[in-house]
Amino acid sequence: MYDKIRIAPSILSGDFMDMAQSIDQIEAAGAQWVHIDVMDGHFVPNLTMGVPFVAQARKITDLPLDVHLMITNPLVQIPWFIEAGADIITFHLEATTGDEAHRAIEMIHETNIKAAIAIKPKTDACALAPYINDIDMALVMSVEPGFSGQSFIEGSDLKVARIAEMATNSNAHPLIQVDGGISIETAPLVCSMGADVLVCGNAFFKADDKPAMVKQIIEKASASQMPQDA
Repeated sequence: MYDKIRIAPSILSGDFMDMAQSIDQIEAAGAQWVHIDVMDGHFVPNLTMGVPFVAQARKITDLPLDVHLMITNPLVQIPWFIEAGADIITFHLEATTGDEAHRAIEMIHETNIKAAIAIKPKTDACALAPYINDIDMALVMSVEPGFSGQSFIEGSDLKVARIAEMATNSNAHPLIQVDGGISIETAPLVCSMGADVLVCGNAFFKADDKPAMVKQIIEKASASQMPQDA
């Protein structure tokens, strides 16, 4: 059920005037992935970085680039981000039909990149059931996508638990990522239910001691994964 904890700081909360330094901070802190939020101003009410940023980030870090597409046309744009150097591509289930979602997964896997599906807070976890055996990761949005700095939505941990249960019942092994309001307080909550990839935005970039913050979250989250009677 459990995998090692990975911390994926969201560059959306970094310094837009010095993104190279923000990526350096992620590396220096010992975080495992760089999370890149791509927003088109249509699927969500915000406009952020895109293909050129991913391509430039690829040149300056060897960390996995975890690209989260919050866009209306993932089938059109997925090839762009593959070429730009993404290591993991997440698209939103709400932006696709059933056939389109399967095709998007195939497109990503054809190039040996990890494929993930994200769901918004109001989308039932059961909507992922048809894809649970095909995806490398499921992303639970624990805030409404679009802006950084929001508070964790209560009950998001229960959605994580449902996805973990579906995976176990299907003998599937996707990572479960949680994005939104993740901190030292909320990380153990979601990881105790089966999450193993944590997107940290403000909590990371506002931390005075980023390496200590990453270490503390991993320690607390990992401890929460242990059986209660162990």
